[in-house]
Order: sequence, then structure tokens, then C-alpha cells
Amino acid sequence: MEYLEIIGTAIGLIYLYLEYRASVWLWVASILMPAVYIVVYYEAGLYADLGVNVYYLIASLYGLLCWIKGKDSASDSKPLEISRTPVKVWKYLLLVGALLFVAIGFLLQHFTDSTVPWADSFTTALSIVAMWMLARKYAEQWIIWIAADIGCGCLYIYKDLYFTGALYFLYAVIAVFGYRKWLRMMRA
Repeated sequence: MEYLEIIGTAIGLIYLYLEYRASVWLWVASILMPAVYIVVYYEAGLYADLGVNVYYLIASLYGLLCWIKGKDSASDSKPLEISRTPVKVWKYLLLVGALLFVAIGFLLQHFTDSTVPWADSFTTALSIVAMWMLARKYAEQWIIWIAADIGCGCLYIYKDLYFTGALYFLYAVIAVFGYRKWLRMMRA
């Protein structure tokens, strides 16, 4: 599996560069990377991460459509632009994130042989929320990714996925710069 992990890591670096630049091409890498990591996470017994990668495939198609279609809503013809997450959206994101954390953690603890059900659930819930925020071009998606990436980095090192753990720690560092860049792009 190490070769697949290295391939996934390489695609992940390309993805991160494209996300940093807010390039629509990030969605191509975002479709390829989960396909690789579904196998890696299955072999490592990280079932929530496997599941979230299925979600990533679907969410990447949604994000690609949002970015290509270029509309904030069905009734609006203006391009989808980087923006702040509306205050009213935050309460739903927090609620959905909390519900996902509890539901996924419960399922992993009671119906799988996961050795890290709650840690896996936490990073998965954060990642699901962050991916949706990315599809909507909310700048604060970077903040959610920072928390998820640090958690994932620790989890993957614990599960002996060293390349992937290193990649996620790098993601966390670059996410700080990505957030700052997206804020500058938003103001421009």
C-alpha cells in the first residue's frame, strides 16, 4: 500500500497548490485523490476516512459544477466568488458537524473494528463540513481544514501512515497561507 500512499500524497500536493490558487482544476485532483485513498484507508482500517473519501468524490463533482456554473444561487447570474461564511450558515454548519461527529463515532465504535472511532469521526465530520464550504468558496473553509489537517496528521502517524501524516501536517501549514491569500483575493 505504500506506493498508493505516495501516489495519493503527490496528488494531494497538486490539489493543495491548486486550491491555494483558487483554480477550478483543483476539482480534478479532488476527484483522483479520494479514489486512491479509499483503498489506502480500507487497508489501514480507517473506515470513516474511507467513507469521507466517497463523500469527497461526490462533493468534488458538486464543487466542480458550482465553480464552472459560476452562480451563487439558482436565481442569481453573478459568478461564484470567494466570500465570508454568512453568520446564519455557521449555526447550521456547527449543528451538522456535531451530528456527524456523534453519528459517525457511534457507528464506528459499535459496528466496526476501528481502534480510533472518535478521533476518526472528529476529523471526518470536520472534513465533510470544510469540503462543502470549499464548494461554496467560503474563505473560512481554510480554518476548518487547519483543525481537520492537524487532527488527521496525528491520527495517520498513530496508524503508521507516515507519508499521509506528513502530507496533512503540510496541509495545515499551507492552509494558514491559503486562508490569508483567499482573504486578499476576496478584497481585490
